[in-house]
Amino acid sequence: MSSDAPGSGRERVLYLLKTKGPQTTARMAERLGVTTMAVRQHLAVLQGEELVEYVNERRKFGRPARVWQLTRKAFDRFPNHHAELAVGLLEAVRNTFGEKGLKRLTKEWTRKQTESCRSQMPGPKAPLEQRVATLTRLRREEGYMAECGRRRDGALELVENHCSIAQAARLCSNLCDGELSLFRAVLGEDLSIDRVEHILSGDRRCTYCITDHSGDSPSGGTQ
Repeated sequence: MSSDAPGSGRERVLYLLKTKGPQTTARMAERLGVTTMAVRQHLAVLQGEELVEYVNERRKFGRPARVWQLTRKAFDRFPNHHAELAVGLLEAVRNTFGEKGLKRLTKEWTRKQTESCRSQMPGPKAPLEQRVATLTRLRREEGYMAECGRRRDGALELVENHCSIAQAARLCSNLCDGELSLFRAVLGEDLSIDRVEHILSGDRRCTYCITDHSGDSPSGGTQ
């Protein structure tokens, strides 16, 4: 999987915790290619800003390990695509036109997003892995911190480590339903696309498992 981590040390630590989940200091140092002392210094500053916290995780042998994770406050450090404006508009639509009007609005939003994605996707005969990689890039450009890769069972996986419209989606769950519809529309209706992790259900990220039942099971590189 690929990542576009920002430049400064503290930003890289935040990005790593956001995309890879809770980590020990040693594991972060290994992944970032720096010393554990450098990571500890970054964590000390971030903890002072209330952006990270730790839990002591029991191990089979030895002392408990200190595992670091992001706090809820850290969420605001990542793109939110004008969350307050979006929530306000959705509330206004609901108050004015009711649930039916809100559903029509989100359906039209999904249609326009699907149309935009389709115009940038490779042709339907392109390998599935290429189509998923392109969709991943488009989602990453929209602030979803997306990655893709192949699971151990051979299925492809699209991961969104961040939801840039989370506040709006909490108000209107149709936005999440629309996302799943969009993926099916641009990747192919003959595929099995299942959401196996969901931020709004309390998971760290949204993860989609993509399986091709037509016998086309490409292998090789991932994005």
